[in-house]
Amino acid sequence: MTDQDKQTSAGPFGHDCIKGYLKTLDGSPGVYRMLDSQARVLYVGKARNLKARVSNYARPAGHSGRIARMISETASMMFLTTQTETEALLLEQNLIKQLKPKYNVLLRDDKSFPNILVSREHAFPLIKKHRGAKKEKGSYYGPFASAGAVNRTLSQLQKVFLLRNCSDAMFESRSRPCLLYQIKRCSGPCVGKISEADYAESVRDAERFLAGRSTQIQETLGKQMMAASEAMEFERAAALRDRIRALTQVQTAQGINPRGVTEADVIALHLENGQACVQVFFIRANQNWGNKDYYPRVGADIEAAEVLEAFVGQFYDTKEPPRQLILSHPIENPDLMAEALSGKAGRKVEILVPQRGEKAELIANAARNARESLARKMSETATQAKLLKGVAEAFDLDGPPARIEVYDNSHIQGTNAVGAMIVAGPEGFMKNQYRKFNIKGDDLTPGDDFGMMKEVLTRRFKRLLKEDPDRAQGMWPDLLLIDGGAGQVSAVAEIMREHGVEDIPMVGVAKGVDRDHGKEEFHRRGTRPFALKRNDPVLYFIQRMRDEAHRFAIGTHRAKRAKAVGATPLDDVPGVGATRKRALLAHFGSAKAVSRANLADLKAVDGISDALAETIYDYFHEKG
Repeated sequence: MTDQDKQTSAGPFGHDCIKGYLKTLDGSPGVYRMLDSQARVLYVGKARNLKARVSNYARPAGHSGRIARMISETASMMFLTTQTETEALLLEQNLIKQLKPKYNVLLRDDKSFPNILVSREHAFPLIKKHRGAKKEKGSYYGPFASAGAVNRTLSQLQKVFLLRNCSDAMFESRSRPCLLYQIKRCSGPCVGKISEADYAESVRDAERFLAGRSTQIQETLGKQMMAASEAMEFERAAALRDRIRALTQVQTAQGINPRGVTEADVIALHLENGQACVQVFFIRANQNWGNKDYYPRVGADIEAAEVLEAFVGQFYDTKEPPRQLILSHPIENPDLMAEALSGKAGRKVEILVPQRGEKAELIANAARNARESLARKMSETATQAKLLKGVAEAFDLDGPPARIEVYDNSHIQGTNAVGAMIVAGPEGFMKNQYRKFNIKGDDLTPGDDFGMMKEVLTRRFKRLLKEDPDRAQGMWPDLLLIDGGAGQVSAVAEIMREHGVEDIPMVGVAKGVDRDHGKEEFHRRGTRPFALKRNDPVLYFIQRMRDEAHRFAIGTHRAKRAKAVGATPLDDVPGVGATRKRALLAHFGSAKAVSRANLADLKAVDGISDALAETIYDYFHEKG
C-alpha cells in the first residue's frame, strides 16, 4: 500500500472544492475522505478509480439529498491509494469504525461474541463460557449471539453430559462432591466418582453435539439405556433416560435448526422512516446459536444495498466470518466483499441472496424479526422523546436533553471507594458511555461523599475540556443529575465554576419525606425544592436513572472489593501469572506458606524454573 495524502484547509466549498482535486488524481484504487471547514471527517469512501469517483461528486446535479448536503459541507479532501480494490474496501471499513464520519452508515454496539470452550489444560477438561482472544488450550465452539445463549446451552449440556465447570484450583481442593453432583449436573470427577476414560467419553459426546452430530449421540445413549434396562441396572437406565430427555430439550430450545445449512450467518435488513434494523442469526453445526439485532446509523434517503454492505464490512472487521453469509438484499460489491472476507478467513467465504428453499425461509424469518424489532425500537424511541421533553419542562431547560449524566458513589466506611457515571439520551441508557472512577484521593476522609464527588467531576470535566473544548463531539452533558440535596448541588456548582463550566444545568435528587420512593425532592440553584406528582411518568424516568446509577456504582464497588479480597502477595511477584500462582497455591496451600518456603521447596514446584524460584525467594525475603 502506498500513502499519497493530499489535503488543503482553505479555498472554495462544495463542487468547486472537489473539482480542484481532479487534476491531481489518477485511476488508482483507494480511499477518500471528505472533510468540513474544521477538518472533521464527513465521509469515508472507497473507489476502484479515484478520479472517476471524485468526478461524480464534482457534478452539480443528480445527487440524493444526503449526498448533496455532504458535498455542500466539503471544504477539503484526503486520499490514500492502495494496490487493489480489496485493500481499499478493508481500509474504508477500518477508517469508518475509527473516525465515525457523519454521513457514513455506522455500526454501533459492535462487541465480541462469547464462545463455549472445552479446556484441555487438565486431565478432566472443564466446559465454560469464553470471550476474547483464544489463547487458552482447548476446543472453541461459537460464536453465540449472547452470554444468555451460551449460558442456556451450557446449562443443558451439564444436564446431558455431566461435565464440570469449576476452576482447576477448586477441583483440586475438593474432598467431597459439590451441589452440582447432588442435582445431577456433574459426574463428580473431583472425588473419583467417574473414571478418566469415562469422563473423556462424555467430553467427546459433548463435542460431537457441539459439532452438530446430536442424532448419533441420542442413538448411542438409547442403546446404552436399553442395555442397562435388560441388565436390570434400572438406576443407570433412568439416568440415561434423563440425559436423552435433556438432549431433546436442548434441540427444541434452539428453535430452527436447518438441515441444509452447516455454517452461516443469516443477515436481514429492514429499513423504515430513516431507521434501520439488521438481524443476525448464527448457524453453526446445523444449529441455531442465537440471534442479535443491530441498529446502524443511517440517513433517510439511503439504499438497502449500501446499508447492508457497510454493515457486513464493519461487522467482520474484528470477527472471523463463517463459510456463508446469507443476506436479505444484494450488496453493491458482492464479489469484492467475498474476496476480502475470504482473504481475512484464509478460506472461501460465499455471499448468497437466496430466492427459494430453506435458505430463503431462514432469511424470511430473520427479516420478520428485523421488522418487529425496529417497530419496538421506534415505539421506545417515541416514548423516550416524550419523557425527555417532560424532563425539559420539569426542570425549565431550553430543550429536551440529548445527554443526561447521572453520578453516584459507593463505598463501605470509605474503603474501596468508587464513583460511577451513567448516561441516558434519546435511545435510552447509553451503556457504552458509562464510566467508573476509582477514587484516588489519599487526603480524603473515609466516607467523604463531597470529596469523592469533587474528584469524580474534576476528572470528568478536565478530560472533556482537553478532548472536546469546542463541544462538537456530542460528549458534553445537557443535564447533570446528582444524588443529594441543596448542599450537594451547591458543592457541584462550585466544582464546575472552578473549571469555568457554569452553563450546564444540574439537579439534585433527594429522598423526600420518610425517604420514601416516590416522594423525591428536586433541588436547583436559585429555586425552592419541588416535587413531581407521584404518577408522573417523568418522575418514574428519573427514578430509573437514579436507580441505574446506584446499581452501576454498587456493582463496580463489589467488583473492586472482591478483587481486593481475592488479592494475594503473589500478585506482585515478577514473573508469577495466573497459572504459576495456581501451581504455587496448590503445592503450598497458601500465599503465606509460599512466602516462608525455602529455595529448594520452591524449585520443586511443577512449572517453576530455578530462576523464577530464586526471584520468588528473594522477593519475600527482601520484603522482610
